Amino acid sequence: MEYRFLGKTGVKVSELCLGAMSFGRESSVDESLRMMDRFADAGGNFIDTANIYSRGVSEEIVGQWLANRPRDAWIIATKVRFPMGDGVNEVGLSRKHILDSVHASLRRLKTDYIDLYQVHAWDSATPLEETLSTLDGLVKAGKVRYIGASNYTAWQLQKAIDISGFRGWEPFICLQPLYNLLDRELEWELVPVCLNEGVGIIPWSPLRGGWLGGRYRRGMQAPPEGSRVDDASKYNWSESWDKYATERTWTVLDRLFDVAAQSGKEPAQVALRWLMQKPGVTAPIIGVRSMRHLESNLGAAGWALTAEQMANLDAASEKEPHYPVNFIGKPRQ
Repeated sequence: MEYRFLGKTGVKVSELCLGAMSFGRESSVDESLRMMDRFADAGGNFIDTANIYSRGVSEEIVGQWLANRPRDAWIIATKVRFPMGDGVNEVGLSRKHILDSVHASLRRLKTDYIDLYQVHAWDSATPLEETLSTLDGLVKAGKVRYIGASNYTAWQLQKAIDISGFRGWEPFICLQPLYNLLDRELEWELVPVCLNEGVGIIPWSPLRGGWLGGRYRRGMQAPPEGSRVDDASKYNWSESWDKYATERTWTVLDRLFDVAAQSGKEPAQVALRWLMQKPGVTAPIIGVRSMRHLESNLGAAGWALTAEQMANLDAASEKEPHYPVNFIGKPRQ
């Protein structure tokens, strides 16, 4: 496992981040603890969760595991934004909800501080200055070390960075966006902002719910029963079969299997490796459900795709930008 600086900070994190969204949901407590043990043995030091994952159970499992580990050896990330209860103030990015949430997360994680505290999505109901000043106060109080954002547009991220700079507040040092071979829209505007501002990118859903994991091939008529895509189709989640079973997806998967065969790697490992070699990316978040998935994903570390293989995957997965990006021209990487 190699290590990379988190944005423009001096903190180094493993080139893969272990996502804990499945902990307490698809993954039992014992399985979750074993996966964290294995991730640690492989050299990982970066775990991402959120207060909303399994209604706080994910944080509790991470906290249970972290209690038996040297705290300063780990970079623990969590998030705030979505509702944890039915109260009218138990949602959003107000000062009240952030402060209530961070204290609850600290209790569940059994720690005195959170390394990376991220806003889970934009909140149009709360003034941005209220959110950013509150996060700055948490850093000054020592309860949070760094702050980041997730699911922001380019203008939202740039505005937050500019306000923090003008006010002398702690800036966002990373962005957690949807990014993978099938979802490359952030390259049009968000990636240039991140590169220009020194914001690290830690992509979520790097295998897009299993679409890039090796189970899906041209000619299939439906997702495997019980798969993440099958669940997504039933519950109208964003990685559903109807949304992704397109000619573009099959073209991307054809090329992915070709490169996997050339490199002697699994398709999932190639898809992760492609993302790890994209400009600005710090560490993809591997949201594994089982030890088998984890072992496969860990195989993305310790090697590299050739420039030709990267170019082939780029060509197969490239999307036509929207206006005005297509009018101005592709942003320089």
